[in-house]
Amino acid sequence: MSELKTHSGGCHCGAVRWEVDLPDAFEVEDCNCSICAMSGNIHIIVPSSRFRLLQGNDNLAEYTFNTGAAKHLFCKTCGVKSFYIPRSNPDGVAVTWRCIDDWQDLNATVNRFDGQNWEQHAHTLAHKSKA
Repeated sequence: MSELKTHSGGCHCGAVRWEVDLPDAFEVEDCNCSICAMSGNIHIIVPSSRFRLLQGNDNLAEYTFNTGAAKHLFCKTCGVKSFYIPRSNPDGVAVTWRCIDDWQDLNATVNRFDGQNWEQHAHTLAHKSKA
C-alpha cells in the first residue's frame, strides 16, 4: 500500500469534523442498498484506526434498521451523514467520499456494490477495514 495522507472532512454545517488517512489512490463503494441509494451515499471503508472524530460527537444522531448492525450517524443540525459504521465492516468506518474537503482532487475508483443483495456480496468488502 502507498503512503497514507491525512484528509479533513465533515458535515455541511461544520458541527461534525473528522480526519481520515487515505492512500494516494483508493476505491469508493457506490452501493444500491435502500439507504445508500436514497441518500446518494458513496463511501470509503477504512480501518477505524485511520479515522479520527475531531468534533461533534454530541451533535450526532444514530439511525439503525433491519439487523441494527450498521450505525448510521447524522449531524443533528444539517442532517448530513458524513461517516458511519458499516454492517459489512463493524470494525471500520465508512466515510462519505463527498464529505472529504478535497474530494474532487482525490484519485478514487468508483466500484458498484450490489447492496440490494447484501448477503451474497458483503464478503467482498470484509478486507477494507483491515489495516
